[in-house]
Amino acid sequence: MGSAVRAAFSLLLLSFCSGAILGRSDTQECVHYNYSPSSSSSLSSSSGLESRGNLSKVVTCSGEKDKRLHCFATWKNVSGVIQVVKQGCWLDDVNCYDRDECVERKDSPDVFFCCCEGSLCNNKFFYGPDSNLPQIQTTNKPVQPKTPVLTALMYSLLPIMALIAIILFSFWMYRHHKLAYPPVLVPTQDPGPLPPSPILGQKPLQLLEIKARGRFGCVWKAQLLTEYVAVKIFSIQDKQSWQNEYDMLNVNGMRHENLLQFIGAEKRGSHLDMELWLVTAYHEKGSLTDYLKANVLSWSELCLIAQSMSRGLAYLHEDIPGHKDGHKPAIAHRDFKSKNVLLKSDLTACIADFGLALCFEAGKSAGDTHGQVGTRRYMAPEVLEGAINFQRDSFLRIDMYALGLVLWELASRCKAADGPVDEYMLPFEEEVGQHPSLEDMQEVVVHKKLRPTLRECWQKHSGLVVLCETIEECWDHEAEARLSAGCVEERVVQMQRQSSITAPEEIVTVVTMVTNVDYPPKESSL
Repeated sequence: MGSAVRAAFSLLLLSFCSGAILGRSDTQECVHYNYSPSSSSSLSSSSGLESRGNLSKVVTCSGEKDKRLHCFATWKNVSGVIQVVKQGCWLDDVNCYDRDECVERKDSPDVFFCCCEGSLCNNKFFYGPDSNLPQIQTTNKPVQPKTPVLTALMYSLLPIMALIAIILFSFWMYRHHKLAYPPVLVPTQDPGPLPPSPILGQKPLQLLEIKARGRFGCVWKAQLLTEYVAVKIFSIQDKQSWQNEYDMLNVNGMRHENLLQFIGAEKRGSHLDMELWLVTAYHEKGSLTDYLKANVLSWSELCLIAQSMSRGLAYLHEDIPGHKDGHKPAIAHRDFKSKNVLLKSDLTACIADFGLALCFEAGKSAGDTHGQVGTRRYMAPEVLEGAINFQRDSFLRIDMYALGLVLWELASRCKAADGPVDEYMLPFEEEVGQHPSLEDMQEVVVHKKLRPTLRECWQKHSGLVVLCETIEECWDHEAEARLSAGCVEERVVQMQRQSSITAPEEIVTVVTMVTNVDYPPKESSL
């Protein structure tokens, strides 16, 4: 009996020792943690076992009797901040045998992993890729990174400071570009041919403000001594247009009350910074386009503008051999439109912008010229088709087509007719919008043969009836059937006389009906 008890005790002791050697236990405690993106990534500073949004806790691991139990930890190093991914129980892994500390041995893994044996051995974990180096302790209590205030401030202010610097530099360049030149018109050292401007001489010229921008440059309001002038500035890239306009303004006989008065020309700067200036008379009311946008016309104002405008175009087209300044050749404008008609203070018109003009001298050809030039909206059918006869009269008739459109613009803003006055619209704006392509204009003008609408109410005014007939004869599809500018001028005088005969009687009748008082006849403002 005694020997049996001793044998049983020996067997129990052997079993216990064997279990201790194998390191196997039916249960083991481990730190358990699951990373949740919605919860804070920073852990408690007091203890790794405290609650982190109910994600961190101590769990008891259990498994099969013949399997060994371990604890594990996985984490990431995000810009120097330790971010625990997961902690918990690990089942029977030979790589974890007999490890009482949780150490990652791999070199720079994306996700760190370690496992160990022993209760709560994964509470602290380490990274030690080289056994010769001391282990770097990695706890499950990551340190909050210090806010790089200075760096953030620099990155925030740097773009703003750069933008301010660019603006200041651009402003300085602009001022230097415009004001670095002396305020006196002095001859430049440019070797290009440019006859002196006797009217300008050495008079001070000061740029004041930009009034308009065009295809080849901008127009400034400037002061020359005590009077205002206009300065049209071209870049060196648009030298050909400047040269052409300069040449046209210097043609014999170009001084006329209904053509823009030329004062002088200058070259400013040198090389690529050179600017080419044309100095002309300044008219405060601006272009006919701008005036019609802001104002409606009485009948007398319409007649004044139409007559002076057609007179100027007739003079431009005319060939005058016996002119006092020498032989004045016929000139086609080739970009006639309301934007290139300026209004003087008394509402008489003068024609401007001769950058595309073509001069026809006796015995000389038109030269190497391109037919399809000008503003698309005002192009005649033959220009849109590319079917121009390169003869003088053909180019003059192209101007007459455009004149018809400008006369329509005048009629559309006249209050003489018994009907509403519409808002200002460009010719064909109703059909093709504000930015038509060449194909749009070809479709409307050439193929459909459409023209801007002549209102029915215009037919009830004796003067506007004549104007409508004149307009239709100007924009006729057949170029040979169009009126000349001189004929249009005569028509305007005729319709002004016709309306002045009937208008006073009509006004007297209306006033008598309203007030029952007889007023003496007076000139109609319609």
